[in-house]
Amino acid sequence: MSLLNLYPAIDLKNGECVRLQQGDMDRVTVFNRDPAAQAAQWEKAGFQYLHLVDLDGAFAGKPANAGAVKAIRRAVKLPIQLGGGIRSEATIESWLDAGITRVILGTVAVRDPALVKAAAKRWPGRIVVGIDARSGRVAVEGWAEASDLDAIELAKKFTDAGVAAIVYTDIDRDGLLRGVNVAATAAMARAVPIPIIASGGLAGIADIVALKREAANGAAIDGAILGRALYDGRIDPAEALREAA
Repeated sequence: MSLLNLYPAIDLKNGECVRLQQGDMDRVTVFNRDPAAQAAQWEKAGFQYLHLVDLDGAFAGKPANAGAVKAIRRAVKLPIQLGGGIRSEATIESWLDAGITRVILGTVAVRDPALVKAAAKRWPGRIVVGIDARSGRVAVEGWAEASDLDAIELAKKFTDAGVAAIVYTDIDRDGLLRGVNVAATAAMARAVPIPIIASGGLAGIADIVALKREAANGAAIDGAILGRALYDGRIDPAEALREAA
């Protein structure tokens, strides 16, 4: 079976490491008031990547947790991918210059796909598209706004753009520990040749096994984002990494 890359998530709100339920800023749990220490903990556990989300930035449309992100960058050597409030080429450039490995473009992928394509051309391998969906329909502006756009149709817009990956999040499951939407993730991974990273609801080792099975059967699934289940202790890092490999 193929390797599945695992991305521990550090979601930032007011400079703290939190988890939300279904993207609702009022349904928040603070897991660590020192995100840099949390990042160092995941690095020590053996993870090879980090997934950061500037939650305040996603709603504000501009970076809002730069201090915490830069503290994390100083604290670990791991490659970092970052999303949330990145809506311009200047913001992309500033984050890449600050040592972020890959930036995730979500709302702007819907509003201005040409910007995403231009950025992917300018910074090969460093642009990721974030597609967040409820019942298969794309949501934007920190998940606050729904659209009529089909998630797979949006993914197809970037087939030849040179983006490094797509992070596909099922909002209905995010933070609820109900399991990854394996079927929807695999459907997207079969519809486009871009590597897909599964996000939203990962509840245990069984989800990792299921995603690996789809990848072994030809779906272009690159990895999975680990959130609440990792913080709650439902997933043991060593076991997860062993299974993913």
